[in-house]
Amino acid sequence: MLQVTFATLFLVMNLQTEQSLYTYQTFGLDITAKEFTEISNVSDLKDVVNYSKSHNKKLLILGGGSNILFTQDFDGLVIKNSLKGIEKIKETEHHVWVKAAAGEVWHQLVLYAVNNNWGGIENMSLIPGCCGAAPMQNIGAYGVELKDVFESLEAYKIEEQHIYTFTNEECKFGYRESVFKHEAKGKYIITSITLRLTKTWHQFKTDYGDIKHTLEEMQVNDLTVKEISDAVIKIRQSKLPDPKVLGNAGSFFKNPEIDTELYNKLKNKYPLMPGYPSPHLGKTKIAAGWLIEQCGWKGKKVGPCGSHEKQALVLVNYGGATGNDILQLAKDIIASVYQTFEISLQPEVNII
Repeated sequence: MLQVTFATLFLVMNLQTEQSLYTYQTFGLDITAKEFTEISNVSDLKDVVNYSKSHNKKLLILGGGSNILFTQDFDGLVIKNSLKGIEKIKETEHHVWVKAAAGEVWHQLVLYAVNNNWGGIENMSLIPGCCGAAPMQNIGAYGVELKDVFESLEAYKIEEQHIYTFTNEECKFGYRESVFKHEAKGKYIITSITLRLTKTWHQFKTDYGDIKHTLEEMQVNDLTVKEISDAVIKIRQSKLPDPKVLGNAGSFFKNPEIDTELYNKLKNKYPLMPGYPSPHLGKTKIAAGWLIEQCGWKGKKVGPCGSHEKQALVLVNYGGATGNDILQLAKDIIASVYQTFEISLQPEVNII
C-alpha cells in the first residue's frame, strides 16, 4: 500500500530523478539534483514539502538560479518555484500596491510597473532572478533597494505548514541582507511579495553610477519612469555579460562597508578610490569592482573562468568550469584585495 501511495505522489508531483540543473542556474554548470520538481501553485508546494519531510529529504528552493553557485551535485530535492501572477491589489491617489508571485521574473514586474508609469523600481531594471528571491537578499541597484518600496510578503513555514505575512520591519532588511539569510533561513518558502509604488510625485534617483551621463547621451530632458528604466537597461547591457552567452551570476561580491576613518586614510594613498555614504554611522561603502580591478583581476582569465573584461565584479564561466573552479577564483580575489587594501570582500552569491 505504501508503494502505491508513493508512486501516485511521485507521479502527481512530476518528480524527476538525477535531473540536470544546467539550464536552471545562470553559471551554466554541469550539476545534477538527486530529485527535482516544479510547482505552480501553493497546493502543490504543500504536497511536495510534506513529501520531503516524510522522507527526510534535504530541500532547496530554486527561482531563476541567478544568485547561486553549486560546488557539487545536490543530494536532495530541488523545488523550482514557478508560482505566477502579477496584480494591482490597492491604490490611492498617489500610490499603488502591486502583488507578484514568487516565481515571476523580477524584470517582468519592473516592466509591468514601468508600462503603468508607476515609480520606485525603475533603477532595478534588468536585475536577473525571480521575485521570491528579491527580499531574501534585499536586491538593489543604482542607489535604490527593495526595502525602499517593500510592503510585505507571504511565506510558507515548512515546519508548521502555514502561510505567514512578513512586514518590511519583520524582514530585517540590510545591505544584501534579510531575516531569510539568518534566523529564518531554510524555514520558509516565499510565495509572493507586495510593493508600494508611486503614481505621482516620483522620487527619481539619477546621481548613482552612470545614470545621469547615460540620460544626457540619450538626450532626455523630462525625466520619466521609462526613461530611467531605459537608461539602466542600456548601462547594464553595456557592462554585464548575458548569462545565456557567458555563464555568470551578476555581481559576485558585495560592496564592502568600512570605517570612514579607514576610508579617509586609504583615500590619501589612493586618491581615485570611490566611496559612497553608508546608512550606518561612521561607515563608507566602497566599490568592490574598483578594488578588484586595482589588484589586476579585471579581464583576467584563470583556466575556464575569470573576472569579466568590462566589470571586474562579475565572475564568468568561459566554458567547462566547475563550481569549485569559480569558488577558488573568488577566494584568490578575496585574498588579493585583503593583502592590498586590508578590506575583506564578502560573496553576494549563495554558495551551495
